[in-house]
Amino acid sequence: MIPFTADDLIDCYRRGVFPMADSRRDERVLLVDPARRGVLPLDRFHASRRLRRTIRSNRFEVRIDTAFEAVIDGCAAPGAGRKETWINRPIRRLCGELFSRGLAHSVEAWRNGALAGGLYGVALGAAFFGESMFSRQRDASKVCLGHLVARLRAGRFTLLDTQFITDHLAGFGAVEISRAEYSRRLAAALAEPADFLALEPHATGAAAPQAISQAS
Repeated sequence: MIPFTADDLIDCYRRGVFPMADSRRDERVLLVDPARRGVLPLDRFHASRRLRRTIRSNRFEVRIDTAFEAVIDGCAAPGAGRKETWINRPIRRLCGELFSRGLAHSVEAWRNGALAGGLYGVALGAAFFGESMFSRQRDASKVCLGHLVARLRAGRFTLLDTQFITDHLAGFGAVEISRAEYSRRLAAALAEPADFLALEPHATGAAAPQAISQAS
C-alpha cells in the first residue's frame, strides 16, 4: 500500500477534500467531499454579549502554537456528548507534519497555567481549514474561535472553512454553501497570500475584542 503523506493531505485540502476517520482507533484515513459545506464568513462573525465580556476580561490567556500536540489530544479525547472522535493516529501524525512546516496552527486558551481549551486547523493561501476544537472550561473554545477570527482578519484571510455546519457554529454566523460555491471561494482564497502570524501572539488579546465588536 502506498503511504498517504503530508503532501497528499495538502493536495486534498487544495481540492476541497478533508480527512476523517470512523473512529480514533481506525487506522484508515477517509477523504470527505460533502455536497454542502460549512463556512464562517469572517465579516459576519457573531459573538454574544456575554462572550465579548469574557474575551475582554482576559479570563483566559490566549497563546498561539505553543501546545499543538496537546490541543490535538484535547480534540481527540472523548468528552461530554461524544464517546467517539474522528482523529486517529495517522491524522495526528499528518497534522503534526503540517505543523512542523508552519502550515497547521493551534489557538489555545490557558488559565492558571493549565490548557483550558483550544482549536487547530490548516492554513493555505488565504484559506483556513478549521479542524476541531475542545473545551475543559466554559467558553474556552469560544474564546479561541473569537481570537482565530481576529487573527484571520488581520492576516487578510478570506475563507474560514468549518467543514460541516452545526447549531453551535451557526450561532457564530456560519452558513452552508454548495460544493460548487465552495470550490469557487476556495480557488479564490488559495490564489491570495495571507499571514497567520500577522499578529504577534501577545497582540491577539488586544485585537480580538475590537475585531469581534466590529463584526457582531
